[in-house]
Amino acid sequence: MVCRTAVVFSQKYYRHNPGRTHPESAKRLYSIITDVEKHRSSEKERWRFIEPVKASIAEVELVHGLEYIKLVEAVCRNGGGLLDLGDTVVSPESYEVALYAVGGTLRAVKLVAKNEFENAFAFVRPPGHHASKFRACGFCIFNNVAISAEYLVRKLGLERVVILDIDAHHGNGTQESFYQSDRVLYVSLHEDPTGFPGTGFAGEIGEAAGLGYTVNVPLPYGTSDQVYLKAFDEIVDPIVRDYAPQFLLVSAGLDGHYSDPVGQLALSASCYGQVYDRILRLAREVCHGKVVSVLEGGYSPRWVGRIGGEIVCKLSGESCGVSDKQPMPNVGVSRQGEKAIREVRKIQGPYWKIK
Repeated sequence: MVCRTAVVFSQKYYRHNPGRTHPESAKRLYSIITDVEKHRSSEKERWRFIEPVKASIAEVELVHGLEYIKLVEAVCRNGGGLLDLGDTVVSPESYEVALYAVGGTLRAVKLVAKNEFENAFAFVRPPGHHASKFRACGFCIFNNVAISAEYLVRKLGLERVVILDIDAHHGNGTQESFYQSDRVLYVSLHEDPTGFPGTGFAGEIGEAAGLGYTVNVPLPYGTSDQVYLKAFDEIVDPIVRDYAPQFLLVSAGLDGHYSDPVGQLALSASCYGQVYDRILRLAREVCHGKVVSVLEGGYSPRWVGRIGGEIVCKLSGESCGVSDKQPMPNVGVSRQGEKAIREVRKIQGPYWKIK
């Protein structure tokens, strides 16, 4: 049997240290990898650990300005510190680790593009989807997913790539990177972005050549499984099908769980399995199953590992499941969510075939 899923990981990712009390700690990745390893089967190898390689500066420059790259290097070389005015903290080794995060994501993309694996999950850190061309933001240093999309377009010549962002927070850096492009469709399901990051409202749909190629689905705080999956089925699925991508990248934030200390959604762990059932079905039907997921957020010590393990099971075709009590939906929140879905359908209707 051909190994189905590449799981890109290295212990190098533990060396990025934003501080003992910082949410984006190595403990969350350790929890994920520990749980993923529990699902390894000795009888049939459906997934395999793959070591990352370090990205070149030229690869990082596919999205980021050289001045910014040099700034990150200098701050780390001088002992670390804040890269922005908020919460993106680096330690002395963070620059090199961030290069391995980019390189690990690119390695996953290259392996799937060459048909060496059907799909992949790059368990990398630091995360990336808030990072823009010249700025760190929201724990993110280099935009791993955006760089990989640019690689697919510029280096491999693909004409249609989808980035599906399921992090609880809007990927402002990723949106900015492709706001004027029709070769990368950015679709994001996220919580109300009013507080952070201040982008990702339904009316943000791209501009110039990219008009209509940004799809934002902002959902109210406390959104639970039913409304989230409805948004996927009524907006994400038909738009991605209409676009017919050649490759699907997933910014896989795991911070939508109801117990997450940073996210404000109320999804169950089993919801992630249902989301990935949909993602895999979409990928099989529109882009020959070519899916690469990349770790973004996810900060619940108890649940982030279980969710990560469940996703790897789904990707690799293993039989496993995570049991989790779904929180009781709030009727008022559900109504707000339904209204938000209707608004997005109305806004996106002129650009896509949405029934």
